[in-house]
Amino acid sequence: MKALIIDDSRATRRIIGEFMKTLGFETLEAGNGLEGLAQLKQHGNPDVVLVDWNMPEMNGLDFVKAVRAAPEYADLPMMMVTTETEMERMALAFMAGVNEYVMKPFCAETIREKLELIGVGVNI
Repeated sequence: MKALIIDDSRATRRIIGEFMKTLGFETLEAGNGLEGLAQLKQHGNPDVVLVDWNMPEMNGLDFVKAVRAAPEYADLPMMMVTTETEMERMALAFMAGVNEYVMKPFCAETIREKLELIGVGVNI
């Protein structure tokens, strides 16, 4: 299984990546939405995308909208992992097409539970 982790914080990508590896995922990383789109084009559909909201170049919400506009990514599971805690922001993310929403700070168990909720298998 593969996970694409998109966050402008290298430390956050590393933390999420290490946890995803414990669940049996190979990981790909991107520092913003544009890099994330490039990773999708280069590597094809991962099993899940974990994307931050606030990033330079292309933010997470715009990334989600771009992905959902492409038919080949219609069923791609996406999870927003962000510091945005307002209910309005959460609603915007769901309307744009994310399948789940995790607020930072988070724990590994929360990510695992959300993966299960969206039907992404974990090998633990």
